[in-house]
Amino acid sequence: MDDYYAKHLHATRLLLVYQTDIERVRQYLDAEIAFVRGHLTGSERVLELGAGYGRILRELAPFAASLVGIDIAEDSVALGEEYLRDVPNCALRTMDAHHLAFQAEFDVVLGLQNGLSAMKGDPLHLVRESLRVLVPGGRAFFSSYSPRFWEHRLAWFAEQAEKGLLGPLDWEKTRDGVIVCQDGFRATTFGAEDLERLAQGVGCPYHIEEVDDSSVFLVLEK
Repeated sequence: MDDYYAKHLHATRLLLVYQTDIERVRQYLDAEIAFVRGHLTGSERVLELGAGYGRILRELAPFAASLVGIDIAEDSVALGEEYLRDVPNCALRTMDAHHLAFQAEFDVVLGLQNGLSAMKGDPLHLVRESLRVLVPGGRAFFSSYSPRFWEHRLAWFAEQAEKGLLGPLDWEKTRDGVIVCQDGFRATTFGAEDLERLAQGVGCPYHIEEVDDSSVFLVLEK
């Protein structure tokens, strides 16, 4: 199950994930971007973890000074270089989010769309590594799913399975915020209490906010 995205759900297959016919899912995706955009002034240096082919980078590019996205899947980064070729303030690099090859040089770090689950490994280490590369006063944004979005999330994963992007859902094991597919894919959820524990583990100022009845955001300040 480690690195499922790098091995199975990358590049054009990842692109198909976001070409969804479910209007409520499209609303959720837009709402996450809008939430972050509302916290940008245009001067920020932004790092996105698990950026894939650059879908979010492209949307945020007009609202930040520079943006770097990293992803563990080389094929996604290669696709992203073409996808972002007309966006001069964006760049993509192949890198493991748990081992960032940066110093304290970013104003904003993003781990959106349930990135704490998708980027396998110790989530507390991931948060600490994100804070390490922030300048003083910088902010990190992590999001997971709201319980209110559960039925829409199930519909979206069922749609992905119908497209052949994931295995069929294992309905016996899929419950309580955890989605399991028959091919071994497993997506967990970080609820507000989980995010609270992460924030307390790093000991910096933070707040938790629900957005659009679909996302729960943890926002930390260095």
